[in-house]
Amino acid sequence: MMTTSRIVAVREGRHLARSVVVGPHALTADAPQPVGTDTGPTPGELLLAALGTCTSMAVRAYADRHDWPLDRVDVTVRFDARGQIVKDVRLTGDLDSGRIKHLVAVAGRCSVHRLLTKEVSVVTVPTVTVRPSTSPDRSLPR
Repeated sequence: MMTTSRIVAVREGRHLARSVVVGPHALTADAPQPVGTDTGPTPGELLLAALGTCTSMAVRAYADRHDWPLDRVDVTVRFDARGQIVKDVRLTGDLDSGRIKHLVAVAGRCSVHRLLTKEVSVVTVPTVTVRPSTSPDRSLPR
């Protein structure tokens, strides 16, 4: 199961740009022009990046743990015309077909891949901050 001990905070920036902070790390998300200002990847691209990096890390860790001769693992992830996620995993090294098959299976078991391929629920917790100059009690109904 995927767990994280750090909160991901997203703050509104200029137009559609968003500041994303994860612990000590900061990045920008945006939409391409003309809708946004293209100062960072789109939310969908960040999702693909999460899948690609998780896949690459899982394959590398497995190969290293078993001392397999994997020189390099590169992952390319994209949405196809039907909206499906296509993940290409390129393995470089002196690997026999059994090890390749095993590493491809590991690529499908990283935590982000598993999260994306099962039913997931998202709970939205609204918090409304009322400016002092507006009416006194405009909280959401409980």
